[in-house]
Amino acid sequence: MKIAFIGLGNMGGGMAANLVKAGHQVHAFDLAQAALDRAVANGCATFTNVRDAVGDADAVVSMLPNGAIVRSVYAADVIGHAPAGALLLDCSTIDVASAREVAAGAQAGGYRMLDAPVSGGIAAANGGTLTFMVGGTEQDFAAAQPILAAMGKAVIHAGESGAGQAAKICNNMLLGASMVATCETFKLAERLGLDLQTFYDISSKASGQCWSMTSYCPVPGVGPVTPADNDYQGGFATALMLKDLKLAMAAAQDAGAPVPMGHRAQELYEAFDAAGNGGVDFSAIIKTL
Repeated sequence: MKIAFIGLGNMGGGMAANLVKAGHQVHAFDLAQAALDRAVANGCATFTNVRDAVGDADAVVSMLPNGAIVRSVYAADVIGHAPAGALLLDCSTIDVASAREVAAGAQAGGYRMLDAPVSGGIAAANGGTLTFMVGGTEQDFAAAQPILAAMGKAVIHAGESGAGQAAKICNNMLLGASMVATCETFKLAERLGLDLQTFYDISSKASGQCWSMTSYCPVPGVGPVTPADNDYQGGFATALMLKDLKLAMAAAQDAGAPVPMGHRAQELYEAFDAAGNGGVDFSAIIKTL
């Protein structure tokens, strides 16, 4: 299959490479030359503009920074320029309203479109083990599965258009709040004189266990290897966690849903980001506790 891939950053670069490994022809575009150079090294053909990249594509995959950019790229450079009937998959994390707006525009132009945000981080993007949360019709979801399966370990249909984004922001609100609680807990255990590896061995097998502890422990040298073991470099940047928490808070306000834990997590990550920590992994917030 001929697939155009738009956005080759920390996540998109690895995702595009895995599509090549699966035997697809990937036509890649990014604004950064370094990203294009990496794409060439990974077997992609590169283009200097989006319209040329999508011109004869069977499918288009995008991984872009925010809703405004997604809306602009699809309206100006994808819809009306990709072949009629092409399958469009936006894997960016954006607000639900933008996802539905772009999908409606695509469908009006004769395209099939899905929102398919991801969970798993850079390592999973490179390793092809992402989880995709997909919004759109059952028929389009079935058509997209072979593409998404080449980049992930789990591909789950969340519901109608926008449901993928709804699932993603709910998931990451839980992740942000649980990471803060995990960090608090390790600091309390330390002050109470517990050996942290021993506490991990206990809590990871008891009722307090959660993904933030067992798969992404914020304490260096405890549990599996995580960004904490690399001075909190790599992984999921604080600025991206804050972006997702803001999306969750906006969605909660629109839905009239009280989310006090999510709101407090946003406040803490706002302060951490404002202190110059936007580029480090979000688990580094343990340093503030």
